Amino acid sequence: MPLLCAAALVGMPASVIAQVGLTQWKSPTLAQPATLVYPTDTVSRSTTFGPFTLEVAADAPVTPGRHRLVVLSHGTAGSPLPDHALAAQLARAGFVVAQVLHDGDNHLDQRLAGPETFRLRPVEAVRLMDALAADPAWSARLDLSRVGVHGMSAGGVTALSLAGAQWRTLNLVHHCLAHPQDDEAFCFQGARTPEKRAERQARFNRAGFWPEFVLPADIKTWHGGRDPAGDQPDPRLDARIASVTAAVPVAAIFSAESLKRIGVPVGLVSARLDTVLVPRFHSDHVLAHCKRCELLADLPAGHFDVLWPWPGEVAKAVAAQQWRGGEPTPGFDAALREAAHQRIVAFHLRHLGP
Repeated sequence: MPLLCAAALVGMPASVIAQVGLTQWKSPTLAQPATLVYPTDTVSRSTTFGPFTLEVAADAPVTPGRHRLVVLSHGTAGSPLPDHALAAQLARAGFVVAQVLHDGDNHLDQRLAGPETFRLRPVEAVRLMDALAADPAWSARLDLSRVGVHGMSAGGVTALSLAGAQWRTLNLVHHCLAHPQDDEAFCFQGARTPEKRAERQARFNRAGFWPEFVLPADIKTWHGGRDPAGDQPDPRLDARIASVTAAVPVAAIFSAESLKRIGVPVGLVSARLDTVLVPRFHSDHVLAHCKRCELLADLPAGHFDVLWPWPGEVAKAVAAQQWRGGEPTPGFDAALREAAHQRIVAFHLRHLGP
């Protein structure tokens, strides 16, 4: 039934579908404000946020009743705005979407980008859930017994970690020693000069040379899901997580064994022309090992084609920061992205419904 409901929503006139509210929400327990996108009865209006233009009802009241929550995690150096089309679709379907602004890995500040933010992202998502649960106004509008998560790119680390997958920096090292050219945009993200690239390659070489038992703990420590043990086999970081989706996720760092242990449903969107995160090392790695994972869409597109809105000036600036790839794919049909978003919404309706 939820799948039929999602299909019906797509065909309904705009006047019948819920309007989209948006507000910036702060909590003393969060390092950064969160963006909340939600259903509202207030009419949406064209609103400009820098180079982005969204159709939203800013700071409008949320539609009465209790709504399921989906936490949305952006990619490296990202923000909530490029994921707005998906967030708005989820809101029209009745969800409240809480978009994390990851501390130290966002469009204004990338000081923690890489393994440090991979470690912190799931913690930030759980803190956001807890903060909403403690807020008198929002807790009255939320049913937090079953929560969804979506992550794009590095946000896929958030999503897969919360589902129960585990990674470590040593996995990244081994992957990048084996595939320094084939997956260079991932392995050398942020190392924009030949000197920086050589410096990172030297770090990979040093870590790969020494036996594991002499390596620093921070390189070989596992992060992400819990280790199943005894009568606690559930690897999820939080028992409220019940549905997970990821688009073009960072995934080569996760162990095959931990992907096999995932017990919650996971839906993936991949981009077959992605050279920023090559699918055979990332999305395909998840699908090869995760028994609860399914492919929702395999787009004939590049990495950033899954995002919308994506203004030309933003697309150009982001592509310039990549070792390769990152440009919009010529001729990509935006209707395919829309359909992928609809499948993500339907997936969460199916697994978070009553």
